[in-house]
Amino acid sequence: MEHAPGWLINSLIYLGAAVLVVPLSKALGLGAIIGYLAAGIFIGPWGLGLVSNVVDILHFAEFGVVLMLFLVGLELEPKRLWSLRRPIFGWGSAQVLACAVVLFLAGWAAGASWRVALVAALGLALSSTAIALQVLGERNLLPTASGQAGFSILLFQDVAAIPILALLPLLAVGSDTGVAITGTDRALEGLKIVAVIGGIVLGGRLAVRPILRWIARSNTPEIFTAASLLLVVAIAALMQFVGLSMALGAFLAGVLLAESEYRRELETDIEPFKGLLLGLFFIAVGMSIDFGVLIAQPGLMALVVIGFMLFKFVVIYTLAKLLGLPYQERPVFTLLLAQGGEFAFVVFQAAGPNVLPPGVASFLVGAVALSMLVSPLLLVALDKWVLPRYSAGSPVSMDEISEQQDAKVLICGFGRYGQILGRMLSAQGLTLTVLDHDPDTIESLRELGFRVFYGDATRLDLLRTAGAATARVLVVAVDDIEQSLTIVDLAREHFPNARIVARARNVGHLFQLLDRGVESIERELFESSLRSARSVLEGLGWPAHEAREAAMRFRRRNIQLMYEIYPHYKDRAKLIAVSKEGRQQFQEQLAREREERKKRSGRDWDLLEEDERA
Repeated sequence: MEHAPGWLINSLIYLGAAVLVVPLSKALGLGAIIGYLAAGIFIGPWGLGLVSNVVDILHFAEFGVVLMLFLVGLELEPKRLWSLRRPIFGWGSAQVLACAVVLFLAGWAAGASWRVALVAALGLALSSTAIALQVLGERNLLPTASGQAGFSILLFQDVAAIPILALLPLLAVGSDTGVAITGTDRALEGLKIVAVIGGIVLGGRLAVRPILRWIARSNTPEIFTAASLLLVVAIAALMQFVGLSMALGAFLAGVLLAESEYRRELETDIEPFKGLLLGLFFIAVGMSIDFGVLIAQPGLMALVVIGFMLFKFVVIYTLAKLLGLPYQERPVFTLLLAQGGEFAFVVFQAAGPNVLPPGVASFLVGAVALSMLVSPLLLVALDKWVLPRYSAGSPVSMDEISEQQDAKVLICGFGRYGQILGRMLSAQGLTLTVLDHDPDTIESLRELGFRVFYGDATRLDLLRTAGAATARVLVVAVDDIEQSLTIVDLAREHFPNARIVARARNVGHLFQLLDRGVESIERELFESSLRSARSVLEGLGWPAHEAREAAMRFRRRNIQLMYEIYPHYKDRAKLIAVSKEGRQQFQEQLAREREERKKRSGRDWDLLEEDERA
């Protein structure tokens, strides 16, 4: 191993620690986040010392937060984000300002200089977006009132990180560093920021979707995944270039693509990377905890951690009451926002020695990391001893953020068959989620107003993302038999509560669907062919009611015969014998009916056309 490259050894260490510690943590009921943090402590400088370049790993792992904000943005269309502007800037600004003021006064009263107290208060007022959104998602709380309020506050915190970082150089000027920031410099920085944000907005609207459409036509899923990651990396790099939050830029890009037909595919492709990088982020946080500072001043560290979390807890719980959040949702909402956040690391590191002395910065970073370690543990205690008392109240109210995720009908395949079905359901006011993998079809249908998303419905993760777990009906309308059967198998195994309505290409396909327990099956051309046969008979002069009765008799007998031969369809010899016998009986029955009809009318319908020509 001594000749192995460093990245290989580090990858082995990270993956090994995660695989060993995280399942153990979940088995003990502590959750995955505590497992990742514990794994980081275990392999970090204060554990076995297997990894030392903690800062570099933390910077790389922050990309997991960037991907998470991109996926959050994909769930919010611009009009929905606009509808949340008041919660974001109202609740968010109230939380950040109230917590910052209280923490500043506490720090100043404790004897810290006003600059140190201000920077510490601004950093500690921020919360962990990574942990909070992860916990809200795991508990399915994002659609609730507290989830919506928490998301709005966390989003505002990401926005607030920009002016906080911009404020730090001004504090340095006040400390006589000699650094002068002119009005021209500020104007140029402002123009650069506006240009980058404008480029992201215009690019997301005009350029990204055609590029994704072109890539999708190549039918190379791995390239589409690479393009998804490239999109997020490029936007994060642009935002970093102008000194803005990478996560905020990724969120903005996600919002701009939320109305895109590629939204679901992007979500599904990026989700695994987000999970891995978030896990690496939590490992890096665990490694970054400076236990030397903790050992040197354990009492002061405990006082700071307990103190700032307690101050934030009181402020945020009061805010939750003022917001009218349901009684049962307040404890989790408050605890998730009371902890420190990953952006505090950025604030304290960016402050520099002229604003925040190195020893103080290291102490505050340790306090934030410790709060992120303690919060999941407190959440476990909350679940065991506090929430049972809260659950005795009124039921939780559900304020849906995204009606698309709550669609009760999921249609897989939106070709000729699926379009007719979808148009009829839409006409009844039903909300549909539609998946299809033909970029040209999707583009034309979206121009007509359909909400169709690009993606391969045979992927379990994409079905789950599209809402199959909550859908009441899953329509399998794809034209490929193997794909159809794959989707049905996935649905029967993972989404047993969804009723399956399937399209059958032929009788053989229908039999395979019956084997899988599907009850609602329609052969794609059967009914239309019968209708055409009726039209032929009417064209030959048959009365409409006679043609209809003939078609209905044929339909009933055909379906009956199909179920008679179904038990034998895997035995070819038996299948042919039963089929021949059934068809012979059917032909004899039809011959008798023709004779009876001929006697009643005195004419042979088969010769009617020749008679009319004569």
